[in-house]
Amino acid sequence: MINRRKLLFVLGAGIVLPPSTSFAQQQGKVWRVGFLAGRQLEFVDSDNYYGPFRQGMRELGYVEGKNLSIEWRSAAGNDDRLAFLASELVTLKVDVIVVAGSPATSAAQKATHTIPIVMGNIADPVESGFVKTLARPGTNVTGVSSMSADVSIKQLEMLINMVPQLSRVAVLMNPSNIGNVRTVERVNAAAYKRDVHILRAEAKTAADIGDAFSFIRQQRAGALIVALDSVFTQEKSQIAALIAKYQLPSIAPDGMYPEAGVLMSYGPSIGEQYRHAATYVHKILKGANPANLPVEQPTKFELVINRRTAHALGLKVPQALLTSADKVIE
Repeated sequence: MINRRKLLFVLGAGIVLPPSTSFAQQQGKVWRVGFLAGRQLEFVDSDNYYGPFRQGMRELGYVEGKNLSIEWRSAAGNDDRLAFLASELVTLKVDVIVVAGSPATSAAQKATHTIPIVMGNIADPVESGFVKTLARPGTNVTGVSSMSADVSIKQLEMLINMVPQLSRVAVLMNPSNIGNVRTVERVNAAAYKRDVHILRAEAKTAADIGDAFSFIRQQRAGALIVALDSVFTQEKSQIAALIAKYQLPSIAPDGMYPEAGVLMSYGPSIGEQYRHAATYVHKILKGANPANLPVEQPTKFELVINRRTAHALGLKVPQALLTSADKVIE
């Protein structure tokens, strides 16, 4: 069973987190941290994803208004705005930029090669070109990988186990998100071996999601994988409603979707990843070079199953999935 309070990571050898009491509290400087996100949100503690970052900074001794200022920037679901927002943070001369998702990481890296960038949740930073290797990033970018491209293969397996004779699976993906592109590539390779056909249902903005579901219906997909993307997180209620409308067995990246009625979710605790990103910011503010800070990967993943939805779809949840689930919604 997964400890829901703390997500364990594969730690780089020799990197030890300093005590949380001294550094931030002993310095006279007010550190300025930029936070660049793709989705619309209010940057408050209650936010399931980004609130834990602020909490993590407090746990390390940083207090907003005293020794910390966070410059929050949101593209409000329009990734085309990320380049401008990243440039704005660079102009403000922030000490570190924390990025949420692949599009935000790409925009920040294009805007600066000198300001350290901390990834909070990236599918595959090596293949995406953000770092040279996980062990030694070699650039101004480091942080946490969600491994969502690899996780999607496990999601496909779960759908195949749940839905008998599954032959066509759609992936709701943002074509401007390189992490989503990698996800589809991985899923397609895995599906080919299982004689399952993968369909790309593309949506770059909230307005595109309805058309994507029309395509899914036209192509008679038997199930759906929702890729991890800030636009989809922002529009999770719309996505859950469309999934319910079309009675589509689906699996998503985090537990908020099953809470909204989607069949399943599987992936790392994203909120805990952002809490962990705060430790990277702390190390960098102490003088660590991001090029030498290994990218960390989650080792624990959460499976949530909505058994009511399974019953409504006429599906029997395999006992193996029920046994391994961290939460079952009855």
